[in-house]
Amino acid sequence: MKKLFALLSLTVMTGCGTAYISSKVVDNDDVSIVEMTRVSVQAANASTYTPKDLPQVFFASAGGPSAGRGAGPLPPTAVDPERRPAALTLRVPPQPARRPYTIGVGDVLLLATRGNASTVEELSGLLAAQNRRQGYTVQDDGAIAIPEVGRVMVAGKTLEETEAELFQRLVENQIDPSFSVEIAEFNSQRVAIGGAVANPTVQAITLTDLTLDQALSAAGGINSKDLDYASIRIYRDGSLYQIPLENYLSEPQLQKLRLTAGDSVFVDTEYELERARAYFEEQIQLAQFRQTARTQALNELQAEMDIRRNALQEQRENFKDRMDLDGVDRDYVYLTGEVNTPSRYPMPFGRQSTLADALYSSGGFANNTGNPSQIYVLRGSDSAVAPVTAYRLDARNAVNLTLATLFEMRPNDIVFIAEQPITRWNRVVQQIVPTLLTSGAALASN
Repeated sequence: MKKLFALLSLTVMTGCGTAYISSKVVDNDDVSIVEMTRVSVQAANASTYTPKDLPQVFFASAGGPSAGRGAGPLPPTAVDPERRPAALTLRVPPQPARRPYTIGVGDVLLLATRGNASTVEELSGLLAAQNRRQGYTVQDDGAIAIPEVGRVMVAGKTLEETEAELFQRLVENQIDPSFSVEIAEFNSQRVAIGGAVANPTVQAITLTDLTLDQALSAAGGINSKDLDYASIRIYRDGSLYQIPLENYLSEPQLQKLRLTAGDSVFVDTEYELERARAYFEEQIQLAQFRQTARTQALNELQAEMDIRRNALQEQRENFKDRMDLDGVDRDYVYLTGEVNTPSRYPMPFGRQSTLADALYSSGGFANNTGNPSQIYVLRGSDSAVAPVTAYRLDARNAVNLTLATLFEMRPNDIVFIAEQPITRWNRVVQQIVPTLLTSGAALASN
């Protein structure tokens, strides 16, 4: 029995000396322990630190203004409250002088020359060409291009003058000058009709005169319920003329008023000249062009934004993949001791992090084993001879945990939580007991 007791005592002594060694913070020349108070927290936070920023791609936007797109906004319309004047003033435009039709840009000319076929065949061919709308379009320089003849200037000339010019050019090129020319499409001289009409339109001026009643009829007629205060306004060469509807219906000579190229006819039910001018400024064909250009610009902008958005998303995903592979330079804080998960806490981009962020990012500390009175933040310095500063947080009073939300972390800080005394003793016993049992069993067997 004495031999067994001596062996057990030796085992316990040996186990107490070498079985378990725990980490702790010792105040000596190399370590300076500082109690964590509001004053010491303020002093610790005074050290300069600039958090790393996220790449600029995380702040970029796929959208934004794009200059030079579309044809610009449409002209604004004038919409004013209705006013009923006592009377409308009659201002009749002067009758334009009668003159032959002059060919302009956009007109289509049909030119028929003598061939080897019979007269009936030539006539059929000419009619077929008209039905197919074949001919020569007057181009923007005022000329038509005729094979074997070249370019012939016809803009600003009458049909008679055009025939004379073509005759001369055919003779110069030794071509039979037997031909006929006519206008197949009238596109160069037009009159716009709008306002209170059934179908606003643009009417072409042909070889015959275009009168006011013909223009209104081509637009579907006047569509106004208020005939007493309606008026027909004609904008010509910078001047605005007005024909009250009552005068127009009662005076046939006003109905047969001849219109000329560039006139704008507007049927209005209000005595408001600015509204009529707004209509004249809004050219129908130009508005349609601008709308088409704007739609195309919006589609191009949407496609460009999609490309930018996809490129930004790809760059962001690549950065996230690099972080997952630990390929990004980060600042870290290390957690050890009686924490639930000893780990490396990555400091966030673009903002400061606190002791509370570092502690609770890994689930906090172990309440059953950790000593709340010994929560340390170990902070070194750039100098190898300077002591390590250990900021101690006593969390036995839960109010002191508010200091953890104020204490700013710095790169390479170490958060250490010491163990409770009972935890240290429990771990010693856990290592000694298996040794005692093994030694006892050996003695019993001997």
